[in-house]
Amino acid sequence: MLTSNGYRLDESPARLGELVAVPDAERGDRQALWERLRREGYLYLPGALDQETVRGFRRYYFDALAATGLIQLGSDPQVGLAGAQIDREALRHVLFGQVVPGAAYRAFCTQPAVRDWYAWFLGGETFLHKRKIIRHTAPGETGIGTATQAHYDLVYLRDGTDRVLSSWIPLGDCPVTRGGLVYLERSHHRVLADEANDWLKPPAASITADLPSLADEYDARWLVADYAAGDMVVHTAYTVHAALDNVDAGGVMRLSTDIRYQRADQPIDLRWQNDWHDRDWL
Repeated sequence: MLTSNGYRLDESPARLGELVAVPDAERGDRQALWERLRREGYLYLPGALDQETVRGFRRYYFDALAATGLIQLGSDPQVGLAGAQIDREALRHVLFGQVVPGAAYRAFCTQPAVRDWYAWFLGGETFLHKRKIIRHTAPGETGIGTATQAHYDLVYLRDGTDRVLSSWIPLGDCPVTRGGLVYLERSHHRVLADEANDWLKPPAASITADLPSLADEYDARWLVADYAAGDMVVHTAYTVHAALDNVDAGGVMRLSTDIRYQRADQPIDLRWQNDWHDRDWL
């Protein structure tokens, strides 16, 4: 049973499907990748990053926050077993004062496997938005807003180019039970049409937490995947996506990061040029 913010997804073939990986034959074909991105709204790239690099950063993250109670005392930080009692203020202090603005996170987001891929794919000098988001979710966390609600990124990035691309990177293995990202199939086509007709002028906010109803409204499937360390998904600013609830039976936390690249010669949303903070109101 798959849920998001407590809503149970319709698992019928008309409403649930699998995210399709880019075939090996297309991985080095830039034109084919662009055609796929325009058609599907995403590029699922298994094994795009070195697994040990990803696992090493996962270990760094949970080790840095271990003293806050985020993980079980004495457990392996790389595993990420959820702790029972968390000092929330201490966690925020370390996360936003040390991890987010730190050199390790910056190096991870600009590693050659990511930076050079974007330079090749975009065909020019690239720009990485400084506001990079990293999220952990423990099993059993409930309530609206626990899992990322359905949205498309442009509602948060109105002051720059609409050609900004997002990378969602699971920081460790992330099967569907651990609450990975899901994509509403080919939703970007409808969003693009609605935007062009001036039918969508929402504030910077999510569409809904009710994923099943949104799938019915769009007459589309939510696409899911069992992600592994090293995978990366690239999606457009118009592609509707959300996250599942973490129901991992072993108590393992989901950890992931969202980063955004664009060409440096296109308009940049200046609001996104500060380190991410949960009180930056973006």
